[in-house]
Amino acid sequence: MPSFPRLTLQGKAFAALSALLVVMLLIFVGFSRIGLQRGLGPYVAEIELARMDWLAYRLQAIYVQHGGWQTLHGQPGLWRELRRPRNLQMPVIGPADPPPDPLLLHTPEPSAQQPVDALSRRLGVVDARGALVAGAPPRPGGARTALRDGEGRTVGHLVLAPPDGLERDADRAFLAKQLGFVVWTGVAGLALALLLSWWLARRWLRPIGALVQGAQALAAGRLQARVPEQADSEEFTRLIHTFNDMAEQLASMEASRRQWIGDMAHELRTPLAAMRAEIEAVQDGVRRFDARTAQRLHRQVMRLIHLVGDLRASVDMAGGEPTAALVPVRPLALLREAMAAMQSRFDQAGVALHALPDLAALAAAQGGPRVRGDAQQLHRVFLNLLENSLRYTDPGGRLEVSAGVQRGHLQLRLDDTAPGALPHELPHLFERLYRAEASRHRAVGDLGGSGLGLAICRTIVQAHGGHIEASASPLGGLRIALTLPLLEEPA
Repeated sequence: MPSFPRLTLQGKAFAALSALLVVMLLIFVGFSRIGLQRGLGPYVAEIELARMDWLAYRLQAIYVQHGGWQTLHGQPGLWRELRRPRNLQMPVIGPADPPPDPLLLHTPEPSAQQPVDALSRRLGVVDARGALVAGAPPRPGGARTALRDGEGRTVGHLVLAPPDGLERDADRAFLAKQLGFVVWTGVAGLALALLLSWWLARRWLRPIGALVQGAQALAAGRLQARVPEQADSEEFTRLIHTFNDMAEQLASMEASRRQWIGDMAHELRTPLAAMRAEIEAVQDGVRRFDARTAQRLHRQVMRLIHLVGDLRASVDMAGGEPTAALVPVRPLALLREAMAAMQSRFDQAGVALHALPDLAALAAAQGGPRVRGDAQQLHRVFLNLLENSLRYTDPGGRLEVSAGVQRGHLQLRLDDTAPGALPHELPHLFERLYRAEASRHRAVGDLGGSGLGLAICRTIVQAHGGHIEASASPLGGLRIALTLPLLEEPA
């Protein structure tokens, strides 16, 4: 079975418009034929009746002579006799005209065999009230001419019904000629309409081709490809805008991916380079392998393990990995537990860690507010936030932790002392591998984190229906504000 090529959208639109135009042309020709046939009959009847003025003169004379239509109504032979044309010019009877010629009004006896032509079957006389006097009754669409008496009053009508068909060759030729003109006019209009429909289909659907080319370019990896805007259609304009926005996002994601890979390679290279230098120094005999060397190598290995763990957690959370089942938990208890775990490190770094009175009071009230969440993940958030403040706070500084409840949400604030982040850096602090190195320097001797801690915090908080943001702290450093929706307590 042969396979036919599939039509393009432009071809389908053109074929649909062409089929519609052809159907409209056939309907137009069909109704034109019906209209010509129906209109030609009354027109022929009008022409034929206009040529029978001599019969109208005779009928008016009969009415004037007999004072009515009784004689014509009672003598069918008189009607047949009057229908026979004679070469006599009959004047119009008026008030001052002499009586008609009696010879003209002779009433012969009807013959036994009178020929009946097609015209006689359509011709008739009706009185002023429309009642039939003689001949054929009137039909819709027929022609009529008024019959008047000597004073000019209308006393009846001579009526002629339209022919049932085209009786003469001239009529049929006229109809064929008119139909031919209609058909050729329709064909010319169809050709013009087809050209117009082809042009419109090409113009309207031209953005589709541009979108296809743009999509093919994106599929080929050319993320800088854009579709030029079209002003022909509002719908296509919105579609092109959406496509270009998608291309922008893809290009941005690709750039972020490349930057992330580069940053990750840099983060992995730093501890590996340090470990290589230590090992090569031992191999070359420059340095002895002692406890201090083993400790330095251990620190670098732990940094790699921490970096890989954070990387895995960040990728899993960004990929939409479902969190554990959320259950009612008390976040303030988890926060105080994290602060207790980090207290010794804060003391060693010379940074004071203070829980403000509102935190203690809120935690003591009926065990503290509850939220629906994962205790392990929330504990990780608090540890990461404390670790970030410890790493980027100068010795001698402090970190203050406060809490409050407002509009059904638990609000936590962590304020540390200098250094702080620059204003333009604040929106980027929760991006993966972003560190505000220029303003918030790491503590002396700190090898630094993975650059993923705050990104992990944001992902976990958002998964709990909360919000986290960074701003300038009144203490001169950084403020981290975290909100979590409270669990509705039963009344």
